[in-house]
Amino acid sequence: MLELAFEALKIVLDPTRLGIMLIGIVIGSVIGVLPGLGGTVGMAIVLPFVFGMDPYTGMALLIGMTAVIHTADTFPSVLLGIPGSAGSQATIMDGFPLAKKGEGARALGAGFMASLIGGVFGGIALFLSIPIVKPLILSFGSPELLMLALLGLSMVGILAGKNPITGIASGVLGLVLGSVGAAPSVTEYRYSFDLLYLQSGIPLPVLALSLFAFPVMIDLLAGKDSTIAGENAELKGGILKGIKDTLSHKFLVFRSSVLGAIIGFIPGLGGSVVDWISYGFAKQTEKNTENFGKGDIRGVIAPESSNNAKEGGALIPTLLFGIPGSGTTAMLLGGLTLMGIQAGPKLLSTDIDLTLSIIWTLVLANIFGALACIFLTKQISKIALIPGKILVPILLVILTVGAYQSTRHWGDIVLFFGLGVLGWIMSRLDWSRAALLIGFVLSTSVERYLWISRSRYGFEWLTNPGVIIIGILIILVIVSGAIMFVRERKKEVETNE
Repeated sequence: MLELAFEALKIVLDPTRLGIMLIGIVIGSVIGVLPGLGGTVGMAIVLPFVFGMDPYTGMALLIGMTAVIHTADTFPSVLLGIPGSAGSQATIMDGFPLAKKGEGARALGAGFMASLIGGVFGGIALFLSIPIVKPLILSFGSPELLMLALLGLSMVGILAGKNPITGIASGVLGLVLGSVGAAPSVTEYRYSFDLLYLQSGIPLPVLALSLFAFPVMIDLLAGKDSTIAGENAELKGGILKGIKDTLSHKFLVFRSSVLGAIIGFIPGLGGSVVDWISYGFAKQTEKNTENFGKGDIRGVIAPESSNNAKEGGALIPTLLFGIPGSGTTAMLLGGLTLMGIQAGPKLLSTDIDLTLSIIWTLVLANIFGALACIFLTKQISKIALIPGKILVPILLVILTVGAYQSTRHWGDIVLFFGLGVLGWIMSRLDWSRAALLIGFVLSTSVERYLWISRSRYGFEWLTNPGVIIIGILIILVIVSGAIMFVRERKKEVETNE
């Protein structure tokens, strides 16, 4: 395995691929610094440009961009008190109070160093999981893979939103949208309405941009200019002090990284909850926590460590089982499909060199991204202060061009704005857009595995032990999600009374 890993490193260090990875890091840094965007929007922007790339180069761009977003999103969380992405909300609790005290640079330094260590740990966790997971996944047939896809969809549907019914409904809507166009197993066209454009299906980049980027543009236009800061934007030294703080709390970094990798492994749990879980765990396990929420550096270190470590954990089910746990990993899975690679057993056998190159890219991108943020702190922090009214027109042009790059048909632009309205309505109604996107990405796999299972085994596959076990897990997930929802509603009613 080590010999294969070093061979994969040579592929990653190819000058062209290394340059593409650095471009991804730059894009990820900008996306992370801009409040409210995050990994899903960043992935939606770069996804159209992987067309025509070989898998190694395309993944260098996608992983390079994704890895550094959760490092750069520390800027707006600390300096402005605005989460750069869903996973950086807990950082505000102590990062912003530190900035108000004139210790913003210290908080940034601690956050960047914790992100670096957490990201590298996530890559190591992904590498170490391969020998453990490989025998299990290679023993799976189409019935088990079908049930795993349904398990991932049900988990995200239940956990991604407040209401399990709307979460599952979003996932089902994604399955329906994914069935537009040609069937994966038979020569049949569905819901194309005799339009040649729709016979190829809805392009994933267009759907992703519509669901996640378009609503953000509307919200930025509707919101006020971000003018917080004054002296918060003035960074005066302290970066090295923050780095030393992180290194002196090495056990906290390790615990938070382990927690992040574990939570990232569970589909539907990552994203906006990993930082809060890590923050709460640190507050309960550390000594002298009375300053948590008032400007304790440990309140920055814990969520930033886990936030980056979760990326490595999330790639385990995404790459090895084909189950994306969030909107970002769903688009990453879609990017693999665009480049002719199917997630699952092949990534542990014939395509294992690609898996190892992804791990190397994840590790290197976290290191390069964190170092860039450390050395360019003063320059990068100014991007977070750009008013929304100036930012939106620039981003809207980029997004429209990105949508048009999908098939270079005018239908891309029509779909971008049409589905963008749907995405905005879903965000207003608090319907899970991530569940819809994951349903869309999994639709082809679900249909293909169902067709193969039926044609090979009839209905006998329903009695397979693996199918029964996963089926029980699906039922438990749905029932527990419904119970949690009912309890929360009761608490809300009692509180209002």
